[in-house]
Amino acid sequence: MQGYSDFFKGKKITLMGLGLLGRGVGDAGFLAPLAKELIVTDKKTEEQLKESVERLKKYPNVSFHLGGHDKKDFTNADMVIKAAGVPLDSPEIAAARETGVPVYMSTALFAKFAAEAGATIVGVTGTRGKTTVSRMIHHALVRSNRRSFLGGNVRGLSTLSLLPGIEKGNIYILELDSWQLQGFGDLHMSPHIAVFTNFMPDHMNYYGGDMEKYFADKANIFNFQKAGDQLIVGEEVVEKVRGSHSPLLPCTPEPLPQWHLRIIGAHNIRNAMLAREALHVLGLNDDEIRSGLESFEGVEGRLQLAAEKNGVKIYNDNNATTPPATIEALKAVDDGRHAILLIAGGSDKNLDLSHLVSEIKVHAKKVYLLKGTGSNRLAKDVPSAETCDSLDIAFRKALEESQSGDTILFSPAFASFGMFKNEYDRNDQFLALVRKLS
Repeated sequence: MQGYSDFFKGKKITLMGLGLLGRGVGDAGFLAPLAKELIVTDKKTEEQLKESVERLKKYPNVSFHLGGHDKKDFTNADMVIKAAGVPLDSPEIAAARETGVPVYMSTALFAKFAAEAGATIVGVTGTRGKTTVSRMIHHALVRSNRRSFLGGNVRGLSTLSLLPGIEKGNIYILELDSWQLQGFGDLHMSPHIAVFTNFMPDHMNYYGGDMEKYFADKANIFNFQKAGDQLIVGEEVVEKVRGSHSPLLPCTPEPLPQWHLRIIGAHNIRNAMLAREALHVLGLNDDEIRSGLESFEGVEGRLQLAAEKNGVKIYNDNNATTPPATIEALKAVDDGRHAILLIAGGSDKNLDLSHLVSEIKVHAKKVYLLKGTGSNRLAKDVPSAETCDSLDIAFRKALEESQSGDTILFSPAFASFGMFKNEYDRNDQFLALVRKLS
């Protein structure tokens, strides 16, 4: 498939956002052999991005403008590819658009070229559950010998780098956050099959407290669907999307009688029902779907049973970055004895904490807070919580104060900024502490 090659070949491209997660590096590594010149710019310094920069120095046509952005890189280019999370009011992006320089996002570009080549695009979004649902769908498809591939918001994976392997009939399951869906809006396209799990307050620090702005980005997953495309939604989203021109399959099917999922929690039953609807649309029969979903073992960092030590279960729920996510985790692991030692805390997202406070008082017998602006707010309403200087200290205290039958739950409820490079670093640090127990 040469469409994508011709699109990038010989162009002067500005890549906005390199980061440390591997996706930016992968995008740059894919673009460098095609572009005439590739400018990589990021607000972080070269020292902060040292590992990422080192991986790209082999390309002679790649130049780095780090520690800040220069508007000339955005106005004197053939195209700009911006990373997820670039501010809505970015002056650099505004300058590019004012001078007629097209602005794209990598996952949306991938979806465009993959769809043109005859692949099926499945997009999964929602405030919560999108990672689990996308991986459930992918797992069941692979188990049933379908050519399925994961992309989008996947750690360390550049979705653009999947372009050379596209074949007609492939199925691409894309996990899409609200930022990545901005790129779909720019291209006026939506996935063939869209799954919208739920919609709750999140990222209010980015959207300035405006839920409608947040939903406007999310809605790009179905706004541009065409005849024959399918939209699958969770119960919380039905009213928000009612009136869409797309076929609507409300996720209110019968429960999963006699099914035995390996992952716990009422929220995961809802996730499984959404995945089941998508798999039906993709052509799997009931036996294939049941086999796929019952054999799914979950995702690292999402209510992951990381270890059991001296009768104490230890769950890694690192990716719970909102109060509702931690509430679901508390309910899922509580066996009725309310014997949970909760490790939480981090950077504030300006979300309501009242329900979390109530559920903590019901389910947790002890709370350890990592330092952060969100922790400061939570500590005011949970005065018995103990603030710890590090994750290591919090984990050791939880172990020392636990007894057989207790559960240690690491479920932050906040973002990772401050104590960690990013949420993946936080996840890795916690699992490293768990591994030391063996």
